[in-house]
Amino acid sequence: MAPPEGVGAEVRLQDLTRVFGTVVAVRDVSLTVAAGAFFTLLGPSGSGKTTTLMMVAGFLHPTRGEIFVDGVAVAGLPPQKRDLGMVFQSYAVFPHLTVFDNVAFPLEIRRMGAAERRRRVGEVLELVRLQGYERRLPRQLSGGEQQRVALARALVFRPRVLLMDEPLGALDRKLRAHMQGELKRIQQHVHVTVVYVTHDQEEALTMSDQIAVMRTGRVEQLGSPSELYESPVNPFVADFVGESNFIDGVVVAADGVRARVRADGDFEFSGVGASPLRAGQRVTCAIRPEKLALPALSGSDNATVKDPNRGRGTVAEIVYAGDATRYRVALGGAGMLSVKVQNRLAPRLFSPGEPAEVVWDPAHTRLFPSDA
Repeated sequence: MAPPEGVGAEVRLQDLTRVFGTVVAVRDVSLTVAAGAFFTLLGPSGSGKTTTLMMVAGFLHPTRGEIFVDGVAVAGLPPQKRDLGMVFQSYAVFPHLTVFDNVAFPLEIRRMGAAERRRRVGEVLELVRLQGYERRLPRQLSGGEQQRVALARALVFRPRVLLMDEPLGALDRKLRAHMQGELKRIQQHVHVTVVYVTHDQEEALTMSDQIAVMRTGRVEQLGSPSELYESPVNPFVADFVGESNFIDGVVVAADGVRARVRADGDFEFSGVGASPLRAGQRVTCAIRPEKLALPALSGSDNATVKDPNRGRGTVAEIVYAGDATRYRVALGGAGMLSVKVQNRLAPRLFSPGEPAEVVWDPAHTRLFPSDA
């Protein structure tokens, strides 16, 4: 099937703020979603991501600020005048209507002729792989199929922007992973701009071109999945996007962004900050579990790395996860470190209580001022 005409629209938020009584749910959010991009608002409950989406949709009015769709201000327009598609977590399909009638509903509202309605509905059902389901009722569909109906209904009138509020949250893990791929495939096929809300960081990393990580109504960091994962700007992003080990310490020597840090118990290691550091500054260090190595398991000691960080400790806990094993190693002043080792690289497993050396590249050690 040929993709619908046109491409997605650019969406720009300028100083967007929403206040509920004395609570500031969204505070001065400014960002731009490129035309045709898959853009995700990611954050924990209460971070303001859904409130932001509802303002873009028109279901909530901003306390202040503006929303632009391809340069046109829309904050003062009602939802039906914005011509945006919307998919909710609850599907919101009409239980008494067939699949065909559910999907055709937006076209009937727009008074589109019967022949064109049939053609459009047929195209979009093929796109979401529900051809042949036209006469079924929602109760005859699985959760994933109902979500496809909701997606088809949001796409059938060919919006240039599609808003999605945790649309996969009600699905089981395996079906959710499958639908992630389907949503990305469909988005790339129709070239629509997607603004997607989720609290699931794995989902955001898998699907997005750009991600805005939100906390308490603010955007903490905006960037590509790899930028957020490899170069978080503060401990919150390092902890929320993926998983990190954290070590507190004080800088004993610094050369710009590179620094030597001493943790409790005189354990020292090197790392890299997002901004220049100074001696005497207290910092928090973040290291991803998969960036750590246990040379006794893999035979590798980061030999290609100049002056790797090294620490000796004791294996406290082992969790086998099929493709990988996660070790928790008590490392003296560094506390407890989680180390993720791919089983294909490890000829044997440690046992609890065994001594272990942990090695990692200083370049993979992110340093943040303790007030970050």
